[in-house]
Amino acid sequence: MHKIILLSFLSLGLNSAFAQSAPYWQQHADYKMEVSMDVKNYQYKGKQELVYTNNSSDTLKKVFYHLFLNAFQPGSEMDARLHFIKDPDGRMVNKVKSADGKETKQSRIETLKPNEVGYLKVTNFKQDGVTAQTRTSGTILEVTLAKPILPNSKSTFTLDFDGQVPVQVRRTGRNNTEGIELSMSQWYPKLAEFDFEGWHADPYIAREFHGVWGNFDVKITIDKEYTVGGSGYLQDKNQIGHGYEDAGVTVVYPKKAKTLTWHFIAPNVHDFTWAADKNYIHDIVKGPNDVDLHFFYKNNPKVAENWKKLEPLMVKVMDYYNQRVGAYPYKQYSFIQGGDGGMEYAMCTLMLGNGTLEGILGTATHELGHSWFQHILASNESKHPWMDEGFTTYIEDSALNELAGDKKEVNPFKGNYNAYYSLVSSGKEQPQTTHGDRYDENRPYSISSYVKGSIFLSQLAYVIGQENLDATLKRYYNDFKFKHPTPNDIKRTAERVSGAELDWYLIDWAETTNTIDYGIKDVADNAGKTTVSLERIGRMPMPLDLTVEYTDGTTESFYIPLRMMNYIKPNPNPNVKRTVLEDWAWAMSNYSFTIDKNKAAIKKITIDPSGLMADVKAANNVYEVK
Repeated sequence: MHKIILLSFLSLGLNSAFAQSAPYWQQHADYKMEVSMDVKNYQYKGKQELVYTNNSSDTLKKVFYHLFLNAFQPGSEMDARLHFIKDPDGRMVNKVKSADGKETKQSRIETLKPNEVGYLKVTNFKQDGVTAQTRTSGTILEVTLAKPILPNSKSTFTLDFDGQVPVQVRRTGRNNTEGIELSMSQWYPKLAEFDFEGWHADPYIAREFHGVWGNFDVKITIDKEYTVGGSGYLQDKNQIGHGYEDAGVTVVYPKKAKTLTWHFIAPNVHDFTWAADKNYIHDIVKGPNDVDLHFFYKNNPKVAENWKKLEPLMVKVMDYYNQRVGAYPYKQYSFIQGGDGGMEYAMCTLMLGNGTLEGILGTATHELGHSWFQHILASNESKHPWMDEGFTTYIEDSALNELAGDKKEVNPFKGNYNAYYSLVSSGKEQPQTTHGDRYDENRPYSISSYVKGSIFLSQLAYVIGQENLDATLKRYYNDFKFKHPTPNDIKRTAERVSGAELDWYLIDWAETTNTIDYGIKDVADNAGKTTVSLERIGRMPMPLDLTVEYTDGTTESFYIPLRMMNYIKPNPNPNVKRTVLEDWAWAMSNYSFTIDKNKAAIKKITIDPSGLMADVKAANNVYEVK
């Protein structure tokens, strides 16, 4: 029996070692699609050919596709969530009054008529010319393959699809509140991601996505009056016109032509999105590194005025992102008035366009940031939305603060910290390991993903130093672009850059709801010196920066390393004398140190004067000597 147990442990060890040494791989999917849009009934027909490369060590007997538009039907999982979540998205519900006069919220999906719903139907599915069995379940198409796909081999899938564009409820759809006729995101059968964790065939319930990189070759046939913007490079711009044509070119359409076929190629992306409207203005502005920035917005004087002002600002924002994170690898990006919120897609964003300049600048800055953290790095934003939304929020806030010039804030992230404290005090926080669709309410999801995810980085600057964080972002981008990084990858990158041990940081911040709470317990005279007593009240450990202000106007800082970090942070304020004290072990809830001056010489002692440590109780971080 002992021998069997020993062998079992050896077997487990060998399996673990094999898993750790397995080389990185990812699947690949090249799409060719032709679609024809009927703008009278908002229905379309398409053909898709997909060459799928199985780079895994698995033999695949099934594949899965997303049919996102099926979510916009009464009785769908997305509809059900709107009925039962306590704080449904206000854009997705109508306010109605019941017979007793009480106001209730009604799902907008529930009210869609048959000619207003969305759908995506797949027929004639073949694998290498042989019919394969398919089954549609909500927003997922399950395909039982005609023959297994062996490791390191390719297979070609062909299919026909019919779709109907829903009245816009969220992100995708037609004829929204800003009058955009077609916002075509999540519009085609999209192959689900298969990676080292297996299939990610998540139903479309709420928000985030995950995809397989590949090359997209897309032809869209639509009435010639429509201007189309989206992912990819237009191949026939001097035949299409609509603002794409080269300078000096006059585009002449055949007299009898009622439609145009737009041919786009998008290389090495994991999605393809487009929008179309008869009333778009289309501007092209040259951005950093010879990137063309396209702007599509409604031909309305007030809208146009703000979008014209937006254009040079986005040139500056892209340049800032290139410097802070890394070079944008494509030669085009499009800002498209899509008429609902803002959402990142490959090489473009669909966003609201009728608001104030400040509003559209904030949205455009955020969505452009997603190009780095979602469409180039592409972490799994369904499982780890904080990595994408949070890191994008961090870089957005940094960029907007840079644009503020003389009005720059010392801590541009202060509002994020306050929102996080509000979530903690509400008692509704869930760990960031929660799947994006499975938060109890929308507000905790938003704060956890956007805000707490942003604080992961701004607080990391407090932990390892701003210069190390800056270097971490650049190395993370360089090492993991086009590789679907996981939470461990950003942690390991920060460790490689700084030399600090940071496993505790990832675990406590992202995998638990442990909070940070340190306090100054006592300040006492001690034979002409002063003893400062501190306590750790919260579960999450941190290294501590303390500033002591003296009555003579001078300032001194003290740094208490965290023992489990095995690291001493560079002095964040080299002009202020700093004393590095003995480290503080997590299991010890109390700590004390001595200042070589009497208490009467001390004016104030402050834990973390930068405000970058997310201590949930600020009141006990400051001690003023009366």
